[in-house]
Amino acid sequence: MNSFYTENELQQLGFKSIGKNVLISRNASFYGAQNMSIGNNVRIDDFCILSGNIVLGSYIHISAYTALYGAMGIELEDYSGLSPRCTIFSASDDFSGKTLIGPMIDKEFTNVTGGKVTIRKYSQIGAGCIVLPSVEIGEGVAVGAMSLVTKSLESWYIYSGIPCTKLKERSKELLRFVN
Repeated sequence: MNSFYTENELQQLGFKSIGKNVLISRNASFYGAQNMSIGNNVRIDDFCILSGNIVLGSYIHISAYTALYGAMGIELEDYSGLSPRCTIFSASDDFSGKTLIGPMIDKEFTNVTGGKVTIRKYSQIGAGCIVLPSVEIGEGVAVGAMSLVTKSLESWYIYSGIPCTKLKERSKELLRFVN
């Protein structure tokens, strides 16, 4: 048995749209597939969780054990990727102690906030990174492993740390492969 779904099986998962040459592990989990669009040449590895409103462009790789919680929207543009064990949040509970927390609590007793997360073209998020809600990761950004992204990142720089900070410019030489 192949560890990836067949093209026919992918059609039956109920995605909003799905492109060609898509490889999705049978061990990945999807919640709300009808709210997810997947482009061409996309691979999603073992033990990934995708939930909510998610748009994946083309030529994207989502590595093992990565989670995308897209209650308020997550978009990965073409040629972007997530290394193993990344977690992307588009929404967050209120941890002030003034409200209750969790998906099984009536909405009137919670205070969930957040906003769309966008990862622009040619960006790569390193292993073990966490991206918080309402963040735009600019085109061509590289985020170092184990970083915490709490605010939007300027295009074509390398970032790292907790919270991540700008380290240096990133070369645009990779564009020669796609233009």
